[in-house]
Amino acid sequence: MKEGYVEKSGETTEQDMELINRYTRRELTAEEVYTFSVVLCDNEIDRDYERFTTEALEKLAVLFVGRTGIFDHQNSSANQAARIYSCRVERPEGKTTSFGEPYARLTAKAYLPRGGVQEDLILQLDAGIKKEVSVGCSVGSVRCSVCGEEVRRGTCRHQKGKVYGGRVCHHILEEPSDAYEWSFVAVPAQREAGVIKHYLPESGKACTLTESQVCKLRGHLEDLEKRAGMGDEYRDNLRREVVRLSGILQPGIALPVMERVVQRMTLDELKAFHKAYSQKMEETFPVSPQLAGRDRSRRAEGDRSFQI
Repeated sequence: MKEGYVEKSGETTEQDMELINRYTRRELTAEEVYTFSVVLCDNEIDRDYERFTTEALEKLAVLFVGRTGIFDHQNSSANQAARIYSCRVERPEGKTTSFGEPYARLTAKAYLPRGGVQEDLILQLDAGIKKEVSVGCSVGSVRCSVCGEEVRRGTCRHQKGKVYGGRVCHHILEEPSDAYEWSFVAVPAQREAGVIKHYLPESGKACTLTESQVCKLRGHLEDLEKRAGMGDEYRDNLRREVVRLSGILQPGIALPVMERVVQRMTLDELKAFHKAYSQKMEETFPVSPQLAGRDRSRRAEGDRSFQI
């Protein structure tokens, strides 16, 4: 989950009120509303080792306009507290992400009515008590930063958080299709910006998992990781065996060359080479018992008395 945060409130302008009154039943005045800015999410790698692209932030800037601010992602009309009336992507000059790209963040302007119970929330906002936020949205694509494959296809073997070639593996969130809400939260998850991610399955509809489903899914993923590890070990052993047999049967091919070749082979190709090399080994170096020749000569001598 990515963390966002509330910034200091600014002066409410005529332009602000024009945008705000698009959502009101009657035209409100600046004295009747409280406005503030909030950073929703950014393109930095979060603690879940996931990040949005800048293009995704641009799409979210459109999707989040008009979305409601609630508490702790509890979807209830009684839980509504504020509404976004403006949203844009900011690019602080000279700031870069941990992976070297220009930093970008999604910043929104929100409003809430003054008076009544809202005054308590306004005081908590001004005091910096209600500060951290996160957002709920759907994304249509989740790619691996190492191989670029769509993660949900199940063919990517890389693990988030591990280092490959000097870079940390993370998932890249792209093609946002919907923005649900943004919430004030007590315990944020990310350093600069954050999000609760809802991925789209093949049906195109967003899905939310229960806690028990998450536990089952986590156990299933751990089992798959173990099986994947055994599969990787089998592939590595097969590569070494193909290189060894190649060195015996094709000494003209240097071992370093063959080692590079097998690294690019698929599992089916490795199995085919191993089978062919094994058959060639049996033909070139047939296996026979050490005493086979002696036994045949003895049987021949012993059988002479029965020859006609």
